[in-house]
Amino acid sequence: MPSAALKRLLCASVSLLTAAGCSGSTGRDVAHASAGWTDSGVNAVSRAVLGSGVVAVTGLRHDGTLETVVDDLATGRRLWTKPATMVGRLPGMGVQPPAVTGPVVVALEPRSGGPWKAMVVARDARTGEHRWARGVHSTFGPVACGVNVCLAESTAQRDPRFVVLEGATGRALWRLRGLAEVQHADRDRVVVFRMAERPVLAAHSADSGRPLWEFPVEKAVGEGVDLSGGWSFGTAGDLLLGHIAPARRGRSLSAYGFFALRLSDGSQVWSHPRQLRVYPSPNPAVGLVTREVGASGAFEGFARIDTRTGRKLAAIPASAVPRGSAWWLSFSSDLSVLGFWLPGRKGSAFDLYRAAAVPTETLRTWSFCTTEPEPLRLAGGAPGFFPVASLCAYDLATGAKAADPGPPPSWYTGSSGGHRVWRDEQGALHSTHDTTGTTPGMYG
Repeated sequence: MPSAALKRLLCASVSLLTAAGCSGSTGRDVAHASAGWTDSGVNAVSRAVLGSGVVAVTGLRHDGTLETVVDDLATGRRLWTKPATMVGRLPGMGVQPPAVTGPVVVALEPRSGGPWKAMVVARDARTGEHRWARGVHSTFGPVACGVNVCLAESTAQRDPRFVVLEGATGRALWRLRGLAEVQHADRDRVVVFRMAERPVLAAHSADSGRPLWEFPVEKAVGEGVDLSGGWSFGTAGDLLLGHIAPARRGRSLSAYGFFALRLSDGSQVWSHPRQLRVYPSPNPAVGLVTREVGASGAFEGFARIDTRTGRKLAAIPASAVPRGSAWWLSFSSDLSVLGFWLPGRKGSAFDLYRAAAVPTETLRTWSFCTTEPEPLRLAGGAPGFFPVASLCAYDLATGAKAADPGPPPSWYTGSSGGHRVWRDEQGALHSTHDTTGTTPGMYG
């Protein structure tokens, strides 16, 4: 894809997200932390990645440069740090996190001199010892693909490609032409989202890259997709759940909506065109709450969707949405309640199972900590990047932040082997081990 076309992928959906998730049972979390730690010595700006007994995150230093920070998952003890950078990353994608695969952490490090602008470097997860490196001109950043590493290379050039590297050695196993981003990987297949004028999801053999199936996303959401609106995916069992967000074209919107495919063969299970992902919200694989859009383009009510069947389970009508107030969407810890939080004022809430109004007197819900985030001041002046948004608890009856709310909900943090890690408003990392299993968080 030419660089001019690539630039159109910058996220331009702020106003749409505002309309989708915000404007201008009580859901109490019953899990209690059994162990936890805080690392206040890092200003984490990417999401945290867990694996191999470590937590890896991209942090922002006082001088505006980036760093890879690796802590011990069990104790929070700092293991090592290294300088990090971004070259060819799109602001709408946020700051890239490191990748953790097998016994290594893989991150993008600066390079002075030579033909490359940066180096993809793999280091021992515990010691930071150098394992292998690969020079790149530009990239979205490394992503774990099972035991391997997936990498979009030359993203700011006319001949981008997608490469799968052996995690242990960095040896290239197979590659694809064009821009692509991995959305799922297991022992048998890697599913990539190929970013083109007519974007597709495609599955390839994990070891050889042999094509397995391909699905054009316009088949699910309609013709006229514009990727500058953004996208998100999640995996639930044998289903890949996807959302293509809209971009504004004058008074109209580009094609958008949700859909589900079978990972085994790429067949479509269901689709809901013209529905928006709301923010904050869980990963589509954990819970699916959408905002509906009418035929005229007006934003309407909210709906809870069964991820397995696509069936609408509950609908909150547009008449329930507060009028004339700068509300923000919020959710209870257990996702049973959708709340409309009004800063400093009494809000309203609805049961997501019965679509009925619920009292707010003792109701606590979670939403973004700030409605006006500050862009990151990165060395070199790269504009448009923001830190991963943090969640805060609010007393819906007063609109005030809740005092001593405890850890944010698992639908936001996700979990890995029962461990949950999150970033607070100041950028410090926190961890607790209060659940079991592994689930995606809001950011994957």
